[in-house]
Amino acid sequence: MTDLLPVEPLHRLRERRSAKWRAYGPEVLPLTIAETDFALADAVREALADAVGRSDTGYAMPTDGLGEALAGFADRRWGWQIDPEAVTAATDVSTGVVEVLRLVTKPGDRVVINTPVYPPFFDWLDEARTELHDVPLTHTEEDGWRLDLPALDRAFATGPAAFVLCNPHNPVGRVHSPEDLATVVELATRHQVPVISDEIHAPLALPGATFTPLLTVPGAAEIGVSVVSASKAFNLAALKCATVVTGSPRMRDLVAQMPPDTRWRTGHFGVLATIAAYTHGDAWLERLLATLDDRRTLLTKLVRDRLPEVSWRPPQATYLGWLDCRGLGSGTVPRDRFLAAGVALEPGTRFGEHSGYVRLNFGTSAEVLELAVDRMASAL
Repeated sequence: MTDLLPVEPLHRLRERRSAKWRAYGPEVLPLTIAETDFALADAVREALADAVGRSDTGYAMPTDGLGEALAGFADRRWGWQIDPEAVTAATDVSTGVVEVLRLVTKPGDRVVINTPVYPPFFDWLDEARTELHDVPLTHTEEDGWRLDLPALDRAFATGPAAFVLCNPHNPVGRVHSPEDLATVVELATRHQVPVISDEIHAPLALPGATFTPLLTVPGAAEIGVSVVSASKAFNLAALKCATVVTGSPRMRDLVAQMPPDTRWRTGHFGVLATIAAYTHGDAWLERLLATLDDRRTLLTKLVRDRLPEVSWRPPQATYLGWLDCRGLGSGTVPRDRFLAAGVALEPGTRFGEHSGYVRLNFGTSAEVLELAVDRMASAL
């Protein structure tokens, strides 16, 4: 059995200065922002310590090994063959998506997304001065949340300028199947709609699920790009490094038009940590996935036993739970009730028109998770 990752006691976690731990007062358990509470992988910590030890704090040089590290990781994890020369550094996934959107759209164009979705998707469209064309995920009790492919076909037929895909999908944790992605590629090709795939949660496909990179789907390389990062799996958001990946000369030429200064906006520590994570972090990542699987199982039991008014479908990927709390009230009422009991969650209304839902980050210790659910139960 794989050893689980330890988590520091709550009083030590509260000493952290990141947004997750500073957005609320010390009386609140923050299960909001998608940061995990696990210690850094040894390889990452050592790479950063070595850089500080040699006062290596200058500008990033992302052409030096980043593409090779990602290519090796992608091949080992998913059998995805990446040309290191087709890897372009970006500050983070948000920047990568926005810069590609600027290349394929003009102000006022429509861009398709699938709600409920990571809230910054809406901001990215605003930043690129484009308009939202929402094609919500479909939901059934049998199959959970998934892409509404007939609705995507109808939407693409209207001539949007692009489609931003969340793969795996945040907040519902869906790992899109190869068959669904093949249909997306067929529709996008037929209607000539570029696809930008946000694959930041790709390394976080949990036991029982297999992630499919968009660019491994036949035909996708001619119509799509992937934006990937080690930041979610290895908890490196502060260090600022992501990559835009292409698989065809056509899309590589497109990405080559990104602003030249993009590389200088990438964090040097982010590049070093990402290379270390991709090159030497496999064993740690396996422990992380086993730990998250353990927390997923625990949360399933806690919700069943202590929150009978709440329902959820355990995610196939990510460390995020999408909880259906509509029995507790509409709008942000469930979030507000839980916050009053000392647990901060993200309200479903931030992810689109999803009144009565909340998103819970279970990337923490079993103790914190149990304490949070106890407090949530007290609110009921």
